[in-house]
Amino acid sequence: MPKYKVGDTVKGKVTGIENYGIFLLMDDGYSGLIHISEISDKFVRSVFDYVQLGEIIKAKVLEVDEVNKKIKLTIKNFDYRIEDKKELEDKNGFSPLREMLPKWIEEFKEK
Repeated sequence: MPKYKVGDTVKGKVTGIENYGIFLLMDDGYSGLIHISEISDKFVRSVFDYVQLGEIIKAKVLEVDEVNKKIKLTIKNFDYRIEDKKELEDKNGFSPLREMLPKWIEEFKEK
């Protein structure tokens, strides 16, 4: 049974932005492309105005290539933003690193 079907909504991380489109990576290893023509009904001056690298967005499935695990996607006429863009980032920011750094330095010196 196919993992994705045409019309499904998927969530993926923006792993690449090119003049011609946006690349997404889903959790299961599938990769997707949102071609510039599938971003908006309006003129798209720059793909870079729509997403940021590392951002997690939603998209609709247009076509699936099960063999190569590739998906053609669209965000045209679709609310693709996810409220918590930094879903993967810890809400404490760099605090845990700052707290652990002295310990790690000492451990390194002991080796």
